[in-house]
Amino acid sequence: MKVILASSSPRRKELLRLVVDEFEIMPSGADEAIPDGVPAEEVAEILACRKAAEVAARADGDALVIGSDTVVILGDTILGKPKDREDAFLMLSALSGRRHRVVTGVSLCHGGRTLSFSESTEVEFYPLSAEEINAYLDTGEPFDKAGGYGIQGKGALLVKAIRGDYFNVVGLPIGKLNRMVKRMLQS
Repeated sequence: MKVILASSSPRRKELLRLVVDEFEIMPSGADEAIPDGVPAEEVAEILACRKAAEVAARADGDALVIGSDTVVILGDTILGKPKDREDAFLMLSALSGRRHRVVTGVSLCHGGRTLSFSESTEVEFYPLSAEEINAYLDTGEPFDKAGGYGIQGKGALLVKAIRGDYFNVVGLPIGKLNRMVKRMLQS
């Protein structure tokens, strides 16, 4: 069966290889604006569904399309990708010494059916000095990542603890995804 990843994320591409041997990449052009009044915990799944549906509409009808979106939530605030160095500094300062949630939404589209879910992982940061934050910013790593950090790289040095799925924080909860792919293909 043809499998399509509706994302150009190199991290998701690498992780999906653990679940599926062969797949195509077809980035989504779906609207990523967050709807008003939607609880922060639901945003990632809504966006994942939009992405998968948009790609499924363009793809071969027999393909399994996998869409995904990850958000970082501090309190009730979603921290997106930083706009610039100052924005990244402010995000990391806000996360310093605190716990936050990383929620990844995943949507599977196949044969006119959709199955979606989200996974939440709690992450706690060490208290960070301005020097530590600036040193991390100097790596260039934070600028294309929700919340301004990547746990799979130098951002791991900021993390005191996680509770939940590590791969979810990277961008794709592969254990649960593997089970959901099997479930969708069996039904």
